[in-house]
Amino acid sequence: MDGEEEGFAMDESLNVFGEVLVPCGTDPVTGFFRDGCCNTSELDHGCHTVCVAVTEDFLTYTRFRGNDLTTPMPQFGFPGLKPGDSWCLCASRWLEAHEQGMAPRVYLQRTHQKTLETVSLEVLRGYAVDLN
Repeated sequence: MDGEEEGFAMDESLNVFGEVLVPCGTDPVTGFFRDGCCNTSELDHGCHTVCVAVTEDFLTYTRFRGNDLTTPMPQFGFPGLKPGDSWCLCASRWLEAHEQGMAPRVYLQRTHQKTLETVSLEVLRGYAVDLN
């Protein structure tokens, strides 16, 4: 996808501080658009906007919640995640993990501003890798 699929424009690439969104990860390549950034649009119903530092605890938690992020799915270009990877996570899944005490750390400069519709900046700051 190039951010302009089927007439849906990609939201402006700004982070939670209203600054230019910094890339989240390219190994593996992350993002709803697989552009390395946590960009989003109306097509992104999961709102994959929170850039996280993946942990073993989170991977175990999300697997038991029905979202296995460790198993490769080559048909979707997904290599499977491991601890230490950077990944654009669904804002609602991150919030759910936070409420259960299982949320991974967050890269604020790499997290899209749309996240703030689901999670407050105050809560995100408590998990910040790159506190600003």
